[in-house]
Amino acid sequence: MALSGKANILLILAAVASCTANPGSPVGEVAAAPLPEAAPAAPRPEESAPRRRFWLAQPAQQGAVTIARAPTAAISVSFNGADVPLTPDGFFLLGFDRDAENSASLVATLADGQKIEEYLPVRPGNWAIQHVNANPLGGARTTEEFQARRAGELAQINAARSVGNDSGGWRQNFIWPVRGPISGRFGSQRIYNGTPGSYHSGLDIAMPSGTTFVAPADGVVVLAAQTPFTLEGYLLMIDHGMGLNSAFLHSSELLVKVGDVVRQGQPIGKVGATGRASGPHLHWGMKWRAARVDPLFLLGSAPPAG
Repeated sequence: MALSGKANILLILAAVASCTANPGSPVGEVAAAPLPEAAPAAPRPEESAPRRRFWLAQPAQQGAVTIARAPTAAISVSFNGADVPLTPDGFFLLGFDRDAENSASLVATLADGQKIEEYLPVRPGNWAIQHVNANPLGGARTTEEFQARRAGELAQINAARSVGNDSGGWRQNFIWPVRGPISGRFGSQRIYNGTPGSYHSGLDIAMPSGTTFVAPADGVVVLAAQTPFTLEGYLLMIDHGMGLNSAFLHSSELLVKVGDVVRQGQPIGKVGATGRASGPHLHWGMKWRAARVDPLFLLGSAPPAG
């Protein structure tokens, strides 16, 4: 029997449906086209090939301190010929003195005995000239008195810096110990009442006497002066690990003692003007081993205005 045009169309649609239906589903339910298999994720560079170079979080520069990472399978690292501590995951710390040479050497020794050496260009700093109205002899009245007192103070400072603690503060993002106007920057050449002196070894933050300041990172207290030092006044030193330490000068009061473990943000002292100071402020100095470094390189935020 001849079928009408409309009937032919219905038969064709039914045939198409029966051909595309999912055998396991009710008749007439069309199966979705299978999705293509997802392409495997591209492997990380670390996973596909070993690291053959050193990595630095920021470029080498006079006064800078930075976290670095050794090539894959390194069992030791030396910096300018001296060994530096290395974490199990290959990280270490580097500091460049204010007067560092214009290049530095890094050498990694691998597990198979192979050595990888790199030379780092060290950028120069831009140091300012700063005039200071203060007595360069500090609290001592004569040069002889100053020298007599200073020898014992330096012995305490050097002993504190020789103490090594397993503190992870060096891996943290440092915070400001107190926020206020910057009255002195690291590295500037000091002129005391017209007489040239040594360069400024820290960051000065001007705040009223008695203002509380906090620990910029975790650490262990290695020095807390019981009496004011000639230059530093009430001096507080904290070891952040990996050879990095902070020194806070001119305090009016210290809130912690030697051996205390401090946590980032914990109150540790109060701003003052003890020792050689032209007014109340917090002097924050930092050293990595023997290198004097600028705290600003460890701070993630811009300095306060002023």
